[in-house]
Amino acid sequence: MANMYSDDEYYEDEYSGYGHTGDPTMDRMEFTVPDQVKKFLQYFQDMIKEGNVYEVNNLYENSFPKLTEQFFKTSPWPEAEDIAGLVADDPIFLNLYRELYFRHIYARVQGGPTVEQRFESYYNYCKLFNYILSADTPVNLELPNQWLWEIIDEFIYQFQAFSQFRSKLSKKTEEEIEILKRNPKVWNVHSVLNVLHSLVDKSNINKQLEVYNSQGNPDAVAGDFGRHSLYKMLGYFSLVGLLRLHSLLGDFYQAIKVLENIELNKKSLYSRVPGCQITTYYYVGFSYMMMRRYADAIRTFTNILLYVQRTKTMFQTKSYQNDQINKQTDQMFVLLAICLVLHPQRIDESLHTTLREKNYADKINKMQRGELAEFEASYTFSCPKFLSPVPPAYDAVNFDADAPHKEPLRLQLKVFMEEVQQQLMLPTIRSYLKLYTTMPLDKMAGFMEMPAEEFRNHLLAFKHKMKNVVWTKGTSGLEGEFQSGSEVDFYIDKNMIHIADTKVARRYGDFFIRQIHKFDELNRGLRKIQL
Repeated sequence: MANMYSDDEYYEDEYSGYGHTGDPTMDRMEFTVPDQVKKFLQYFQDMIKEGNVYEVNNLYENSFPKLTEQFFKTSPWPEAEDIAGLVADDPIFLNLYRELYFRHIYARVQGGPTVEQRFESYYNYCKLFNYILSADTPVNLELPNQWLWEIIDEFIYQFQAFSQFRSKLSKKTEEEIEILKRNPKVWNVHSVLNVLHSLVDKSNINKQLEVYNSQGNPDAVAGDFGRHSLYKMLGYFSLVGLLRLHSLLGDFYQAIKVLENIELNKKSLYSRVPGCQITTYYYVGFSYMMMRRYADAIRTFTNILLYVQRTKTMFQTKSYQNDQINKQTDQMFVLLAICLVLHPQRIDESLHTTLREKNYADKINKMQRGELAEFEASYTFSCPKFLSPVPPAYDAVNFDADAPHKEPLRLQLKVFMEEVQQQLMLPTIRSYLKLYTTMPLDKMAGFMEMPAEEFRNHLLAFKHKMKNVVWTKGTSGLEGEFQSGSEVDFYIDKNMIHIADTKVARRYGDFFIRQIHKFDELNRGLRKIQL
């Protein structure tokens, strides 16, 4: 995940050079925790103990990044052992502190985490989740939704980072490979799935969502744990985590199936965390695209991109989550462009304007001309970093050491490019069909410079590819009806193509009314300005 708090200012400070010498005793002698950091940690611990969620959120979202910037810009925070005395060895606080400590190493420390740190971070997550899941009664812990989402988000990110790390064998020493071989259970896909499913089960979140969707009271089915905000939100965020994990593993049907109780087409009470909203829609839209449900993918991307446009100011402050959100937004515009090339349809005017900007317009033009290299480049830029659920064969002789981590992407790219190649002729056919109302099949085949029989096959492919399953109603995103998405329809009678234009005439009235409202708003704003 991108930088944690990537401001470019550098504070020349006596502490900013803190780093590990490798010798723990030397580290402790050389480094004393700055007073400001000591006070922060003690206050942070008090607020977590008190359950003051509002203040914890402020410390987590503002104070922690500021202190990071000031004292630990590119170096680790003090180890948990070094600050344990300050917080009376409070195991829960140290657990949460380690979560932030390792997250910072992943995001900001040059060279990233060592193999040992990757393992320690995994064990720390296990400890945290065991504490939450193995309790007989709900644990006495309240954390802000933003932090809960980022715990799940980071947990999956670190699993993803580890899967790629262990697959890149060319830069590994013998010793590192030996450590990986000896610890097959660390960051194992089953343990990650197990954590997410356990949080979903413990919170009864699926039952709660079902009742919530039918206007009932979720608390009635929540159980002791599900009524507790910590469990409820971790359960909800774990559903989104499962969506992401299944997408990374290439199981797109299962990815959308885990969300079958979340109504994506309604504003949900559970979706107050922008990062979670955007992640959800990115992976749902991508899964729809890979399942060839282009109309649903376009609807999903346009919904979330309009949301991002409306709330743009929220994502302008520099933080590692916002960097991630801005990158995902860019990826979604490219995915939307791909879907519109494969399945043209009208979208919201403001998004259409953005896609006409040079950066996207070039890509769209190249793809419309059938340039396969542009499809590949756009897909590679905007797809998630696919994973293999199994470790590479460490002992394989004469293997290409870089192949294992590239293999999952190659596989998905191959599937996508096969689909694109089947559709390469469709834009040209569409442009000819729009020009006529009737046309002999042989004559149009002549325009296309191909035998009549082959052209007939392309016309059938056009019919087939333009028919998609489209969501119409119901909670599950997998439901839907077959609909034709083409703006030109035709049928072949003997040797004659009969063409009907199904394009709906543009409603200019709506556009003008929207602009008049905007103009009125501007006028009202101008009148309020006092000179």
